[in-house]
Amino acid sequence: MSEKIVEVVHLTKTYESRGRRVEAIGDLDFTIERGDFTCIVGPSGAGKTTLLKCLAGLLAPTSGSVEVHGKRVTGPPASMAVVFQEYGRSLFPWRTVRGNVELPLKAKGLPARERAEKVQRALESVGLGDVGDAYPWQLSGGMQQRVAIARAVAYEPEVLLMDEPFAAVDAQTRADLEDLLRSLWRTLGLTVIFVTHDIEEAVYLGTRVLVLSSSPTFVLDDVPVTIGAERSQGETRVTAQFGELRTRVYDGIQQAKAHANPAAKAEPGSLSRSAVSQR
Repeated sequence: MSEKIVEVVHLTKTYESRGRRVEAIGDLDFTIERGDFTCIVGPSGAGKTTLLKCLAGLLAPTSGSVEVHGKRVTGPPASMAVVFQEYGRSLFPWRTVRGNVELPLKAKGLPARERAEKVQRALESVGLGDVGDAYPWQLSGGMQQRVAIARAVAYEPEVLLMDEPFAAVDAQTRADLEDLLRSLWRTLGLTVIFVTHDIEEAVYLGTRVLVLSSSPTFVLDDVPVTIGAERSQGETRVTAQFGELRTRVYDGIQQAKAHANPAAKAEPGSLSRSAVSQR
């Protein structure tokens, strides 16, 4: 039986400044179940990062709620960890790799020996078991992002939130990090919510893809990714099934960009706003 971990209920977010009012999130409803790998895509300005900050308890919604295990989120939940795109800014250059990964464990108040064991396991899980004494500035961009992932993994979260974490690295490094993340998701039993602009990345990584409309945002389509659990960069991406899913997500984003009426012009297989909200 599936277990609901995160529930977003009629979430809205409006920014107001100097008499200007911007409705970033119009009305969002969706549920994340344990073990889901949910990718979130949408056109630029769709409120993806705003949504992720609301999920993480870093930003208060204007109305509606985010609930984790049935409890309303009013601040960062202890069961969540976040990995951002700008890994260079999230790592402290004056701390070693080990020191950076250890920070959230110190905040938890764990004893030194336990911290050291968890840090080493986390570094080994991302292929950096031998660089704990190095400093972030001595590492490549891809290795720095692995450090950021290791820090999140060491915290042992139930839910891992990721905001375009691979956008700033080259294509080969990105592919390696994608496969690393899927491996961690499966071996550690994580629930992942992954924001990306890359349609192919969303389909390759996820068990489902949420397609957001243009601002003010709602869920335009909820796409189940029916590709098998075993995936490879060279084979999965050239299958007909992958191509069909990619096309469905792409069409949804184009529909959002055109400010189409989803109830009237939905692509075959896609969901209208009312249909999604009733799921």
